[in-house]
Amino acid sequence: MTDGTNPPSNPQPEPAPGSGGYGFPPGPAASGGYGYPQGGGYGYPPNQSAGAFGPAQPFAPGPEPDLGAIPSADQPDWEAMADRSAAERRKKRLWMIGGAVTVLLLLAGGGTFFLLKGDKPAEDDGNNVADNTPSASASPDPGASASPSKGYSPTVASDPSLLRDSVGKTSLRMGPEATVPKVGEHFELRLKGNANSYAQATEAAVDTTKSFSLSARVNNASAAKGPHIAMSQGTGESFSFELGADEVNGKQAWVFRVRTTEKSAKPTIVTVAAEGLKTVKDTTVLTAVHDAEKKMIALYVEGKKAGEAQIPGIWQNAGPLQLGRARHDNNWVGAWTGSLTYIRFYGTAFTPEQAAAYRKGQLDDAAKATGTHSWVIG
Repeated sequence: MTDGTNPPSNPQPEPAPGSGGYGFPPGPAASGGYGYPQGGGYGYPPNQSAGAFGPAQPFAPGPEPDLGAIPSADQPDWEAMADRSAAERRKKRLWMIGGAVTVLLLLAGGGTFFLLKGDKPAEDDGNNVADNTPSASASPDPGASASPSKGYSPTVASDPSLLRDSVGKTSLRMGPEATVPKVGEHFELRLKGNANSYAQATEAAVDTTKSFSLSARVNNASAAKGPHIAMSQGTGESFSFELGADEVNGKQAWVFRVRTTEKSAKPTIVTVAAEGLKTVKDTTVLTAVHDAEKKMIALYVEGKKAGEAQIPGIWQNAGPLQLGRARHDNNWVGAWTGSLTYIRFYGTAFTPEQAAAYRKGQLDDAAKATGTHSWVIG
């Protein structure tokens, strides 16, 4: 501690010729090498007279140390030490440069991944119809059990034989051989193409006197010719509408078919068909549209219009919605073999643009808000 003035200067004198330099006693260099001064030093008691640490003790010097790589007993190899220090600095710089390059490459690779992911066309994603969840017109069943992965259950918790309507209140009772397995990240309704494999509501899901659009992602596993009906509505003597596959002009085709209100000896049936497309073992999004104002029906396959037809109107049948079969002449026909998923109904007639947008998962909010029913969507 000082009083603020500079302490007195005590410059070191220049070393005398023949001395060991600063910090070394004058005289010839010690024969013991570094750390072994003759005549005492730090940690070693003096050998000539009593020192501060006790009486003088005789000192017997040890054997001559092996100086190894040190070239001189009185001066280190400064050039070698400088070379080693420079080499260490170069090594550290190389490590730092390599680490920075690695980080930049990882960042660049990650950015490329996200760019490529963002550029993937929506139509290439087989699940993109899942983005078209209708606005809920009613709360989902509070008793529904949750899926471990997505919090979604396709069935009612209190009765797993009922397909749960995620938007409306129309549950569908499954036949004893219908199942809803989880395949990958999604559930699907799987039907075996027999009399015990179907799903049926307790009421009609569509008012056929009004406009509607309905869609399902289907996979038909049967190559047999004839009707394979994914969904229909009606009981008694006949259906009011049906959607699926059937033979048209000698070949299987996707069809949307309705019974009209026309009065005649036999019911008038109008069919819109998508011919020349694969109908077996290929996942396909089918969308059927009824425009009550224009009195038109249309069929879209994978978001593309396959055809349309003018009708006087759709016959009103009080029978319920059916999945996996249809009513023809008082009999069940067209048993579906395969799977159904993303089954949705809307209370509006899709335009061609909306049907295409639906397939891409880009349906506008106004159309989504008209959603009336939804089954097996997760």
